[in-house]
Amino acid sequence: MPVRTGKQYIDGLKSRPRDVWLRGKCIRDVTSHPAFAAPVRQIAKLYDMQHDPKYSDILTYEVPATGKRAGTAFMMSKTVEDLRKRRDAFRVWSEATFGMMGRSPDFLNTTVMAFAESSDVFGRIDKRFQTNVERYYEYVRDNDLFLTHALITPQIDRSRSSFDQADEFLHMGVVRETAEGIIVRGARMLATLGPIADEVLVYNLPGLKPGDERHAMAFAMPVDAKGIKQICREPFDEGGRSSYDHPLATNFEEPDALLIFDDVLVPWDRVFLHNNVEVANAMYVDTNLRNHTAHQTAARGVAKLQLAIGTAVALSEAVKIDGFLHVQEKLGECIGWLELAKGCIVRSEVEFETTRMGTIRTAFTPLQTLRAFMQRTYPKVIEVLQTLGAGGLLMMPSAADFASPIADDVAKYYQGAAGMPAEDRVRLFKLAWDLAGDAFGSRQLQYERYYAGDPVRLMASNYQFYQYKDELKSLIDRALLLAEDPKKIGKSA
Repeated sequence: MPVRTGKQYIDGLKSRPRDVWLRGKCIRDVTSHPAFAAPVRQIAKLYDMQHDPKYSDILTYEVPATGKRAGTAFMMSKTVEDLRKRRDAFRVWSEATFGMMGRSPDFLNTTVMAFAESSDVFGRIDKRFQTNVERYYEYVRDNDLFLTHALITPQIDRSRSSFDQADEFLHMGVVRETAEGIIVRGARMLATLGPIADEVLVYNLPGLKPGDERHAMAFAMPVDAKGIKQICREPFDEGGRSSYDHPLATNFEEPDALLIFDDVLVPWDRVFLHNNVEVANAMYVDTNLRNHTAHQTAARGVAKLQLAIGTAVALSEAVKIDGFLHVQEKLGECIGWLELAKGCIVRSEVEFETTRMGTIRTAFTPLQTLRAFMQRTYPKVIEVLQTLGAGGLLMMPSAADFASPIADDVAKYYQGAAGMPAEDRVRLFKLAWDLAGDAFGSRQLQYERYYAGDPVRLMASNYQFYQYKDELKSLIDRALLLAEDPKKIGKSA
């Protein structure tokens, strides 16, 4: 089938009830439940954009093998122009959601593309795993599926390896092999948008140890498969809030879930990696997954920075604090961070790397730098927004006040500078509060801190995997040659 429409996506969810639990109740139809209906609509809009003549050439490409259109995130790149096309597609979807949906479909589309591009990594264990990866990529691409993923083990006893837990299957593992496939038991987190996805992709991040063999795995399954259960966190919006009071939270809530696999049969054709700690630890780097996904997350991060920084600028102008030098300094610093982020993306494309297949990918170092940069920069931007908004963020009236007996007072005392109507000023401050004060904004902040992994480990990796250490050493060596031999200097004196 060609790229899906929003209706086809929603119809697919309705036709496949899943085992989703929220507040102690099982939610079979996520499309109609108030906690999930808004994000379902937003994802549907993204699919519809692929059919909009304004965006279709950016968001889709013609698959050479089939002659049909597919999402651009599935496209392997052969030229710099291809990399730019991918970035443009990431940008269009990110701007449509204001960067608020960190796991929009293009993220995992990019992941399965990266796996397929380096499928020989999986072939190190078994050639059939390599074939499975390639066929699964084609299946997801040609059916335009929406994937979630679950990579992290539950935070039970983090001092112990998976095999050393009180119950070995607290961390997901293979119970046994059968002729049909592997039987998987245990839990994984954090399945962002899992309740409204089509399938779940499971794999390991590096860090497995000898003894973890039965926990070393990579596979994909439909989220409605027998034995898969999702337990959702408490939602920030369940349809009862005003979009005026909470413009972001009422539209871009991303449900997060703990995935439980209760002896799930994963057919052999859905298994990509099994029982090999060495390959499981090498997969993230050797498939160049980190390069490709960092390209998508960088584009999304820029959109999110633009919204937060733009809100800070607009808020400052609304109450005329933008003329003060210390405010200009804060805004200028934020703008500098934004431009540095954009520069990292462009550099990654210009200094592309060539793959074993003859395709190209974005350079690793600038995007890895940006990943670590975003984890620390976005919280700083939000702190600037909190500082500039000050007490004004805490005292905004509600939408209902504008149609109440106190409407005249609201109009008078909540107006902005230069005749800015109270309705417009309050709307702006409500947007700022959604970003910087509300529970929705707090989740967004926590997401940026940890979506790419441990911030300390990630920053340290900038040193550990820096590709230009030899250039630094060469420069230092030449600089040291400028210093004369101290023994000769002493004799001449």
